[in-house]
Amino acid sequence: AQAELEDRERPGAYHRLRFTGPGGREVLIDTTRPELLPACVALVCHPDDERYADLVGTTVRSPLFGVEVPVHAHTLADPAKGTGMVMVCTFGDLSDVTWWRDLRLDTRVVIGRDGRLLPEPPVGVPAQPYAALAGQTVNGARREIVGMLADAGDLVGEPRAITHPVKFYERGDRPLEIVSTRQWYLRNGGRDPQLREELLARGRELRWVPEHMRHRYDHWVGGLTGDWLVSRQRFFGVPVPVWYRLDDAGEPDRFQPLTPDESALPVDPSSDAPAGYDESQRGRPGGFIGDPDVLDTWATSSLSPQIVGGWEIDPDLFGRVFPMDLRPQGHDIIRTWLFSTVVRSHLEHGVLPWRDAELSGWILDPDRKKMSKSKGNVVTPMALLEQSGSDAVRYWAASGKPGMDLAYDPAQIKIGRRLATKMLNASKFALGLGAGDALRAAATEPLDRAMLAELSAVVTAATTALEGYDHTAALLATESFFWRFCDDYIELVKERAYGSGPGADSARAALATALSVQLRLFAPVLPFVTEEVWSWWRYGSVHRAPWPTTYEVGRAIEGEGDPELLRIAGEALSQVRRAKSERKLSMRAEVPIAEALGPAVLLEKLTLVSDDLRAAGRIAKLDLLPDRTTELVIASAF
Repeated sequence: AQAELEDRERPGAYHRLRFTGPGGREVLIDTTRPELLPACVALVCHPDDERYADLVGTTVRSPLFGVEVPVHAHTLADPAKGTGMVMVCTFGDLSDVTWWRDLRLDTRVVIGRDGRLLPEPPVGVPAQPYAALAGQTVNGARREIVGMLADAGDLVGEPRAITHPVKFYERGDRPLEIVSTRQWYLRNGGRDPQLREELLARGRELRWVPEHMRHRYDHWVGGLTGDWLVSRQRFFGVPVPVWYRLDDAGEPDRFQPLTPDESALPVDPSSDAPAGYDESQRGRPGGFIGDPDVLDTWATSSLSPQIVGGWEIDPDLFGRVFPMDLRPQGHDIIRTWLFSTVVRSHLEHGVLPWRDAELSGWILDPDRKKMSKSKGNVVTPMALLEQSGSDAVRYWAASGKPGMDLAYDPAQIKIGRRLATKMLNASKFALGLGAGDALRAAATEPLDRAMLAELSAVVTAATTALEGYDHTAALLATESFFWRFCDDYIELVKERAYGSGPGADSARAALATALSVQLRLFAPVLPFVTEEVWSWWRYGSVHRAPWPTTYEVGRAIEGEGDPELLRIAGEALSQVRRAKSERKLSMRAEVPIAEALGPAVLLEKLTLVSDDLRAAGRIAKLDLLPDRTTELVIASAF
């Protein structure tokens, strides 16, 4: 369970031990684990270390125990560390595991699951020197064997104090020991170069969002050195569906496990008997026992696409949904959940489990540090949901781009709540003008057509972003338009919408289309407020309504629409409002005369929306005066 390990600097000591080589040659090694001497299975040096070149392929004799162990060369050995010759024990650290596996060394286990040295020595290790160590704790055995080595003259010099990294369980307070147990593994490319290349090819076949996250997958697969350990010694979990025959002495035959027929799955070997046996034979000589282990979390969750797709249960459903489209998940479990799911699907079905993978980041605290219970900086969402509402929290969450970490930001949540409130109020206002009855009418006035033309571009931008799984860009485009729609368009058009005739009909038609489209654009991020507003005037659920299209918006425009008109009219109205604010006047104060100065092309467009601008700004007279300025300037007289 390397995901739960961490290195911590700990005090230790180097002990220099004397091994005996061919012809009585002295071979010295430095070790921080002298208590593992009875577990020694080899000495290892670097292939380019000329000091030991003639020893490679020979054997040396261990001190105290006199066990012959081979000398090997391996690139993992560091010639500059200690004497350059390393003692390999089963197992002192993860390097020992690598050497043991790569060099196919013997196994001599001396530490049991209780953290004490086993009562009996490994096969081939003399019992007499070992008896003084049996049953000792690791520290006790270390003290004992150091004294024994010193008495035998095999401890060279005094131990040298050092500080070095030691593996700890992330929640533990004692160093970890590696014990030898029987476990179940799945092939994952760690020891199969061909399978590794196939899994790397699957990674290239997958669409990654964002693309650079694929490098994490490639780095993990390319660095695998062992198979996937899938069994766990826990009380709860999916049981390993295997039994073992018991011989006449009641010992299990683990090399010929009894497996159920696929049609019989699932089975629990602790309560189900294998074919050809009955429950009365459980645990008896000549009978059977069930495997006591359960499967690792990832070994079962790696089948989530198959399980939800009805694999082996509903062939019709499975054929329609597998492989799936999308796996959304955090970037920190690419090497676990994503990789394990790819492995299972590749081995079982020969395909990817899904076509796209969208990776999210972590939620960070306001100081952009990872939240952790140990640090006390965890913010749970319940209080936020109760205080600000789900839509506001979702709005903040949607501001995090795929693959990017997101800091907890109360200010952003407040903006989301204000947005949801504004949507309620703006929708209520538009529907109060009669927009709900004008959904199928067409917009004929220039300003109305301009607003819908810009909305059509927003639909394109939001749709393209969502198809690329960029929800943040889709929200930005939709939200930016919504505030212009509220602050500029509604203010510009409401006087006309209150009236009657073709102009009012055009305004209400444009409001209806804009409201309908924006509710659907916001629905993925603000599901509750959009559903509420939708229920005020439309049947069914907004979440089951068709996604808006540019065709739908274009059908509501009679003729062509120029989005520039809305920008020009909005800028002109903003300048009139600013002038009133500077004079501390009400926004409803009358403006006797206003002059619009600017290039002729802008004034020509302003003419098309001048009636709406005068009504919104309470301008009695609006003069349009060509000028050499490059931008539109409104000069108001009060």
